[in-house]
Amino acid sequence: MRLIALSLSTALATLPAFAETPDIEKDELTLGFIKLTDMAPLAIAKEKGFFEEEGLYVTLEAQSNWKVLLDRVIAGELDGAHMLAGQPLAATIGYGTKGAVITPFSMDLNGNAITVSNAVWEAMKENVPTDAEGKPVHPVSAAALKPVVEEYAAEGRAFNLGMVFPVSTHNYELRYWLAAGGINPGFYAPDDVSGQIDGDVLISVTPPPQMPATMEAGTILGYSVGEPWNQAAVAKGIGVPVITDNDIWKNNPEKVFGLTAAFAEENPQTVLALTKALIRAAIWLDENDNANRPEAVEILSRPEYVGADRAVIANSMTGTFEYEPGDTRPAPDFNVFFRYNATYPYYSDAVWYLTQMRRWGQIAEAKPDSWFDETARAVYRPDLYKAAAEAVIAEGNATAGMFDFDADGYREPTSDFIDGVTYDGHQPNAYIDSLTIGLKAGQQVEGGAITN
Repeated sequence: MRLIALSLSTALATLPAFAETPDIEKDELTLGFIKLTDMAPLAIAKEKGFFEEEGLYVTLEAQSNWKVLLDRVIAGELDGAHMLAGQPLAATIGYGTKGAVITPFSMDLNGNAITVSNAVWEAMKENVPTDAEGKPVHPVSAAALKPVVEEYAAEGRAFNLGMVFPVSTHNYELRYWLAAGGINPGFYAPDDVSGQIDGDVLISVTPPPQMPATMEAGTILGYSVGEPWNQAAVAKGIGVPVITDNDIWKNNPEKVFGLTAAFAEENPQTVLALTKALIRAAIWLDENDNANRPEAVEILSRPEYVGADRAVIANSMTGTFEYEPGDTRPAPDFNVFFRYNATYPYYSDAVWYLTQMRRWGQIAEAKPDSWFDETARAVYRPDLYKAAAEAVIAEGNATAGMFDFDADGYREPTSDFIDGVTYDGHQPNAYIDSLTIGLKAGQQVEGGAITN
């Protein structure tokens, strides 16, 4: 797959900006989102006029949590929404709220981090190597956290961590990082959906905007979340981000735009117009080496969108990331919206989420490799994406060289994970079996124990 650099000001300067999609079935739409910076493509598509130029009149509504958001999309109260990548998959296979949900568009890569309280960080630091300047060497392995977790266990204290939703990227990234460092994050079972069976830590759900306050109160000792809630902990002086998700899995898929399969079938031109507008917004966000990010930060800081302090949002959106006060490091790919083919809904991305659901017991029984492929194809729709991208190209709002339409919808195998394990989306069961901690082929969780 080609990695495409964006220097588009010259290429697009003379191209038309207005190309309304014809025969739109429903032009007035209400779309949901959670107050996170990676909802940016929706805000930009609205504020820069891309929705209207495609013939759509869109209202964006912030939702209180991911469950409410998903339930409202399935019920038809929202026409579509900014979603966790795992949500359409989980809904389709019936884990949690059941419903046929699809995605024609991947909203971004990366964008998350894992933060711990100041006290936990102080305890971890003695296990973290430092560089010549005395600064911690990144990425920080969860092996540095393991002695701290063991000390809590020896004292009979629970080590509580937060994540945003059971099928969130944040949950799987947190679990991946912990397991790579030798910490068992716990399992799910059909009769126990806490995800805490046999765990060395206790991971539970906390809504993103509440995470800093919940950690400050001592209810949780750390969390996995998107921005701006990691940088908020630094700004408030209550915690330290120890690793970004780009260091757990380089250029990992994060959020998607989700809508019901029924809506897509009944309103194909509307979905085409939506996807075109979102592609254009993603291009705008990344073009010219992120030159538009300061304006995006101002838009996102508005109360109707993320509503966080502009400087906090800018910490990550403009290519840097602050770990401890004063320890700000370059992070040009912390938020990626278009480059690296970020907007393409790869089947292999869907399969990875399904492997993690199986690894931790959310998918209770082993499935053949073919099942993973079939499920991915039912939910991720590169055909819809390609139609929209080709229309954007034909209308002069992008060039063909900006896209890479992979023939089979799968990324190349990669070992860009913190543990160096290779992931090949065509071989999900072999991948699951190669991971040190987690369910293997034929294993299930029954009665609080793993059985073969």
